[in-house]
Amino acid sequence: MNKFILFLIIIFSLSSCKSSKQAISKNPTSSKIVIGTNSNEEVYTDKTITTKTVNTSSSSVNTAFSKAYNIVEYAKQFKGVRYRFGGATKAGMDCSGLVFESFRAHDIILPRISRDMAKNGEKIPLSDVGIGDLVFFKTGNRRNDISHVGLVVSSDEDGNIEFIHSTTSAGVIVSSITESYWDKTFVEARRIL
Repeated sequence: MNKFILFLIIIFSLSSCKSSKQAISKNPTSSKIVIGTNSNEEVYTDKTITTKTVNTSSSSVNTAFSKAYNIVEYAKQFKGVRYRFGGATKAGMDCSGLVFESFRAHDIILPRISRDMAKNGEKIPLSDVGIGDLVFFKTGNRRNDISHVGLVVSSDEDGNIEFIHSTTSAGVIVSSITESYWDKTFVEARRIL
């Protein structure tokens, strides 16, 4: 329970309100963060958290957005990689392997399976989805569980949302949530950062 509270505090602190002042933490703090678990084994990552808000005209840019952008850019390098069940390398990867590896490369450890990833972060409405958020789908497998995950690479006010993911037929590609198959199988969106 204490770890969950710590996680919530960190997430809350990273989602700062929009301030017109420039705030730079001169003394970054180090802490341990748990994002998800594998069975009874907890997965830790050491992170240095620095809060920095930069005043750019009337909008603020915070580290959560920067980290999300970097995670998405990292994931894009895998476009064209073939599908491989259980894979998480350029030799082949599945949907959760792509998301897992993209976050892991930025010191955020998520569960390895899409249905377990869907138990992390904050559930958000599709209309609030932004870069770096996760979108989850039920693609009609034997169980009625979440079976597919994608990483949002772009979204706009008109509801155009594109996400990168790995499919069995085309490997790692970017798709739109408005494509009929993805629109029908969409379940929820979650924000990790």
